[in-house]
Amino acid sequence: MAQANNDGSGRAPVTIVRPTTTVTSGVGVTQKLVTAAVAFGDLMRGTFGPQGLDKMLYKTNGTTAVTNDGAKIVSELLVKHPAAKAFVHLAEAQEQACGDGVTGCMIFASELMREAGRLLERGLHPLILTDGYQKAIQVARHSLESSSEQWDTSRDQLIHVAKTAMNGTAADIDGTFLAELVVDGLQTVSNKSESPNYEDIRMAKRTQGNLLDSRLVDGLIVDTSLILDRLPRKLEHGTLVALTCPLDHESSSRDSDIEVETADEWMAFVDAKDAILQKKVQQVLSTGATAVFSAETIEQSIIHALTDAGCFVLGGLERAGIEDIAKASGASMCDHLDDLSPSSLGSFEQLLVETSEGLDGRRERLCLRFGESAGLCTIDVGGGDGVAAEEAIRGLYDALRSTSQVMKTRRLTRGGGCAHMAAALAVKEEAEQQSGRQRLAMEAFARSLEAIPATLATNAGADQLDTLLALRSAHRNGEHLSGIAPSGLVEVVEAAWAPTDTLLHGLEAATETACGLLRVDQVISARGD
Repeated sequence: MAQANNDGSGRAPVTIVRPTTTVTSGVGVTQKLVTAAVAFGDLMRGTFGPQGLDKMLYKTNGTTAVTNDGAKIVSELLVKHPAAKAFVHLAEAQEQACGDGVTGCMIFASELMREAGRLLERGLHPLILTDGYQKAIQVARHSLESSSEQWDTSRDQLIHVAKTAMNGTAADIDGTFLAELVVDGLQTVSNKSESPNYEDIRMAKRTQGNLLDSRLVDGLIVDTSLILDRLPRKLEHGTLVALTCPLDHESSSRDSDIEVETADEWMAFVDAKDAILQKKVQQVLSTGATAVFSAETIEQSIIHALTDAGCFVLGGLERAGIEDIAKASGASMCDHLDDLSPSSLGSFEQLLVETSEGLDGRRERLCLRFGESAGLCTIDVGGGDGVAAEEAIRGLYDALRSTSQVMKTRRLTRGGGCAHMAAALAVKEEAEQQSGRQRLAMEAFARSLEAIPATLATNAGADQLDTLLALRSAHRNGEHLSGIAPSGLVEVVEAAWAPTDTLLHGLEAATETACGLLRVDQVISARGD
């Protein structure tokens, strides 16, 4: 690309960028950005809702993934278009902030870009369009907050929230079994003064049975391989030590030579070494602990001595594993044996070593239960170790995030496109009071909101236009609790609930992304495409 020289001197133009660089301006910019955004939205549309279908992703390394989780699909795509990358960042922001609602957020953002493309082709200025979107999101936010309801602290409402988050995933099985596991787990790790933290729920693969064989363990499950067969396989109501220091010989920082002239001197040296190890054993046993866990190595003789005393011993754990054991049991992590005391111990209700036979041979898992006061708990997911188990864990994770957010904010909103239709009508009413061209942008925003219930109806096999008109009529007639049922019919929403903050964040993030793209007036590509 070159810039022409108009001074009449006849000199060659000044080269600014490489000849292969292309610059797109005007309507061409809109077409590029809108086309990419619409393509992204159409890609995600079929996975939305309880009747959404899955995508099979075939990776370059030959592996496949089957999922309808929006965050998973976006993370696996290799995108190169700048508008598509903006949508990838949008999905990542929604997933990190809320853990759910990615697909709905992407569909809404795509519709905003589709509607914007139509208006820009008709001559509407981009800044007028973005101003209209900004006014519309404020109205939509007020509508969502007004339609949100207070969590009545009932367990049934939380189960509905968990089931809604798992709809359409591999974890969406008949009944409320998995949703009850999620709610029970959050209630286990919560206390009366604080809201639960979803990060206190661990996931483990059982690799046996099916999803209905899943269970909630009020503690931790550790995959391990025991060193000694004579270690205790089951202990009841004991105490444990969580160490971050090795139970081994202390090595010197410098090399040294020791001259031994007689057998007695050698034996004295060996006895002194054994005495040091025995002292370490006594320091542990003096606390009354019945289980010893360490993030460092444990000397073999110490393992045998502690085992002979009836202790369960396990060393070489990861630092995160020791932190989990300490948090779940109430123990204090000790980085030196001299700091060890009975007050630093944690307690457990049951220690059980589970043994099973699999395709890879014998498998041993340590199950630590801490009772109702456990600081951590684990959902042991039944089924194999393949794609289905991974998809089920993703669905459970979404349910954990959504349910914990409701327990924290105590605000939830009816699903099925109910809140989106109410917000769309509110935006339309506000748009009628606008005399300028911003009204066109606000009406486009309202049509984008209606894309959510329209997509639910389409995926359920219903006629999109007829269902949308029926839902709009129901809301105008005062039936503000109506939405799209899994059957595709317009019904009062009773069982579909979502956190209000998840919906709000999705709408605001989508609007921000769309407005950012609409402010672009040129696309400069160094690749020439």
